[in-house]
Amino acid sequence: MRVLLALGGNAMTGPDGSARPEEQVAAATVAMAAVAELLARPDGGWEVVLTHGNGPQVGNLLVKNELAAAVVPPVPLDWCGAQTQATLGLILMNALEHELDRRGLRRRTATVVTRTRVDAHDPGFAHPSKPIGRFLRPDDAAVLVEHGETWQDRGPKGWRRVVACPEPLEILDAAAVHTLLEAGFVVVANGGGGIPVVRDDDGVHGVEAVIDKDLGAALLARSVRADVLVIATDVPHALLAFGTPQAQPVGRVGCGRLRALAAEGHFASGSMGPKVEAACRFVEQGGRYAVITDLAHIVEAAAGRCGTVVVPDDGAAPSAAVQSTSRGDAHA
Repeated sequence: MRVLLALGGNAMTGPDGSARPEEQVAAATVAMAAVAELLARPDGGWEVVLTHGNGPQVGNLLVKNELAAAVVPPVPLDWCGAQTQATLGLILMNALEHELDRRGLRRRTATVVTRTRVDAHDPGFAHPSKPIGRFLRPDDAAVLVEHGETWQDRGPKGWRRVVACPEPLEILDAAAVHTLLEAGFVVVANGGGGIPVVRDDDGVHGVEAVIDKDLGAALLARSVRADVLVIATDVPHALLAFGTPQAQPVGRVGCGRLRALAAEGHFASGSMGPKVEAACRFVEQGGRYAVITDLAHIVEAAAGRCGTVVVPDDGAAPSAAVQSTSRGDAHA
């Protein structure tokens, strides 16, 4: 079985959301203990791909950009994505290898700095609306506007940068991830939804945008022919009527029913909504099942035994105990 585990931002920061280096290492240690437990399952046969959020880490780089903008040009967003993919990959590999060593297991690890192609004509580029980074005073924001960034007046809180959030179309480096998986590596890839790039007659170019990490995870999962997608967040289930006395968890559910619930407004667009959409896309495009749960339950989630388990509309989700056979080549 090949499982793609998408770690939410909370898995890479301290309990209060802070991202000091020591807190990121400590959070990665907790997350990789769960991954090591999955790899140590007695049934064996698990191939694992890891992806992760990088919002707090990119946020730190943006603060450095802001503080140094009057001295050196800001680092573009695609560079920020590449830097955080490599840094978080290092942290995760170190933590996972340590946890595997404690269990007497030997699995090689690798990180692939991963590009995700988007459409240069995606509507999001014409009207950037995704807020990133912190609020600034008007005069501080003006320095960054001079460098070509788009900032908006958000009232009493100050000005905030906005960028496009285009639809992910293709994982350009999926073949490298697939090859490493076939060679027995645990692979960290496509962090933060991937480094957003466009392709034109002059080649591939980074763009000032961010990609939704959950949609990027679903695309990567299908691109490397994963059997299962597990989206780890900070709650054990998706919830109906979240935040009300009538809240109730969603267990096993078909894609059609889950999409109907989403259309009724049960899942917030900035949090659970993209996870629900990613889970549905993965299953609709041929995945066995997808699971939304918290980090503490990922071992059982990978087997489809806990969390919000999203299955095809006919209800058929082959058992996780069945070993996959010939997948063929990776595709995007």
